[in-house]
Amino acid sequence: MLKLKYLFDNNDLAKMILQNWSYDPESLDMFQYYRISSNAVYPFRVQGKVHLLRFAPVGEKNQTNLAAELEFLSYLKLNQYGAMEAVPSHAGKELVEAHTPWGTYYASVFKRVPGNQMGSIDINDQIVHSLGEALGKLHRLSREYTPKQAKRWTYTDVLDWMEDVLGEFFGENAALNEVEVLRNYFANWPVTQQNFGLIHYDFELDNVFYDEESRSCYAIDFDDAMYHWYAMDVEQTLDSLRDEIQPDEWEQKKRIFLQGYWKEAGDAYDMESMFPACRRFANLYGYVRVLRSGAEQWAHEPEWMSGLRARLDKAMTVKAKQFGQQQPLQLPAK
Repeated sequence: MLKLKYLFDNNDLAKMILQNWSYDPESLDMFQYYRISSNAVYPFRVQGKVHLLRFAPVGEKNQTNLAAELEFLSYLKLNQYGAMEAVPSHAGKELVEAHTPWGTYYASVFKRVPGNQMGSIDINDQIVHSLGEALGKLHRLSREYTPKQAKRWTYTDVLDWMEDVLGEFFGENAALNEVEVLRNYFANWPVTQQNFGLIHYDFELDNVFYDEESRSCYAIDFDDAMYHWYAMDVEQTLDSLRDEIQPDEWEQKKRIFLQGYWKEAGDAYDMESMFPACRRFANLYGYVRVLRSGAEQWAHEPEWMSGLRARLDKAMTVKAKQFGQQQPLQLPAK
């Protein structure tokens, strides 16, 4: 999540950055449908087709990670995987460093994927199975992928980053202890080509679109990708899916998802024993990102920002419940 000071709508900034690409001038009224979270995203059209401008301040992003994301997306396209596709700028660059009166920004443009966001549709068994297949195929392709130019960061890099951020805040001893608990615990996990590789990390329903015509899924927002155990992706997806499923249907839907997943991912292995530690990693990472995002405060903040702070504080309290607990976590089978 970006620092809160970057969450303000800035049409002039978006228009200035967009000059690096082709666009239909009359489509800029679509900017009203912008969203800002980990990036600012503004929709527009090129020859009538919807595209998305994505940008963020350079201080909020790692250039190597962004380049690695784009390289992985090119690999997925070559392998006919349903994912967002980058569009080169006038200068032939998929990643533009734009200098503006508001600072320097990293920017890219992507074609809109087909279908509808899965968080906005009714999810039946076939769609759940397709979601599992999409994640399983992503992991199968990841096993075969070797970056040629840039490599995404690893879970250990993320733990290091969290430790650095937490060191800037007084009284975050429980969160710092959680970093060490997870660092020591993951050090004992087996790392194999089958269970570890480049994951999406945020393969949640808001980042997956389902196309009714092709009956297939398309993934967006690879901005959080990292090297981790594939179980991390599966846990994150199931956690997102659970929110959309009736409790009495959950076990059936979970089984259908995993059937689709293993159909594409290959031979099944003990993954569910890895979920509790993966959930703790996700909670810690979310906590630290929100802590950093809201560190600065100002007098007379707009009402939407005050409301957002309240929601974020509540979410942080939930995520922090297990911090530092030393209860035994089962090691996955080797």
